[in-house]
Amino acid sequence: MTARKLRAAMTALMLATASAGALLAAIAPAQAQAVRAVVGKPLTEAQQLATQKNWKAAMAKVNEAEAAANKTAAESQVIAQMKQYIAVNSGDASVGGKVALQAKMANDYRAKNYRGVIADAEELRKMGGLTATETQLVAQAYYLAGDKAGCQRYIKSAYGNNAPDGVLEILMRCAYDNNDEATQREALEKLISHNQKPEYWKSLLKLTERQKGMRDINTLDIYRLKLVTGSMETKDDYLTLAQLALQLGFAAEAQAAIVKGQATFKELNDERTNRLLKVAQGQAGTDAAAVAANVAKAKAGSDGELLVKLGQQQIGQGAAKDAVATLQDALTKTLKDKGDAQMRLGMAQYYAGQKADAVKTFTAVQSPDPKVTSIAHLWSLVARK
Repeated sequence: MTARKLRAAMTALMLATASAGALLAAIAPAQAQAVRAVVGKPLTEAQQLATQKNWKAAMAKVNEAEAAANKTAAESQVIAQMKQYIAVNSGDASVGGKVALQAKMANDYRAKNYRGVIADAEELRKMGGLTATETQLVAQAYYLAGDKAGCQRYIKSAYGNNAPDGVLEILMRCAYDNNDEATQREALEKLISHNQKPEYWKSLLKLTERQKGMRDINTLDIYRLKLVTGSMETKDDYLTLAQLALQLGFAAEAQAAIVKGQATFKELNDERTNRLLKVAQGQAGTDAAAVAANVAKAKAGSDGELLVKLGQQQIGQGAAKDAVATLQDALTKTLKDKGDAQMRLGMAQYYAGQKADAVKTFTAVQSPDPKVTSIAHLWSLVARK
């Protein structure tokens, strides 16, 4: 449940509290028409006692009316209305039980008494558990009270690994304010597993970018993920992707990034960007003409590093199925980082439409470089979409 929906649910509860007064006003004509004296008399007394806020005595009178034998449907309805009114307005669990506490919780939330909300919820729990709305309200109360660590503890205790999206969003905000990147990442990954919103990916990729020792290839991988998840935000994102791809030998990928960026941002149709595009186009043509011969030559050797690069070129050239074969060959040869090559294979499988295989490949990645393992894990989330 989102914060907006949560507010709507609490508003409904507050309106229910207010409407109880209207029900009380309707009791008098109902008595005159359909309620016997054995029921009507104690209810009238209860009404008077409620006006004086003598809630316990008022509820006792309602209970007296309820004890009458052979009640009609109209009498039972009036009794229920009066009982609801007293319970809600008393805010006293000893008078109105769970209904009273629910109303008190709504009133405390409206009054911004967030510690009161938390205490109310604990009493409700003791009386038989909280509703889903009330449980989420407590998480929100911890956050609004400024107790971010308490917010995290409560959510993990109340939900375990099964928090709904609205609660995960609260957890993410609490963890952000509490400088807890591990919990932020965990919450974001769960949100993405349910709903791959670009806004979730933007936050998760920003966390990933902050890892220490990022090399150009790692940064390029982040921008590749931004592109595939719809998380590119500015014209500079497209330029950065293009420049890194061109610098690292993936000219067709650079060309595609510029073309897509120009279709999105008119500002990229400037002279400087067009010069970059021309360079990328020229190099992409040269690479495409030589790729088959280069792959054949590299397959004949024992070193797989060139095949890893050529496989990435093939992905950028739109030949993902060819890239799968190239990268599978690379994995049979000597490699500096087999995990990195596995990740490239997973990318090729993903772009070739072999998503189930891609998930298996990404999941199996083990690299001495934790950044590679981390990025491969993010690709596995993409492939599960």
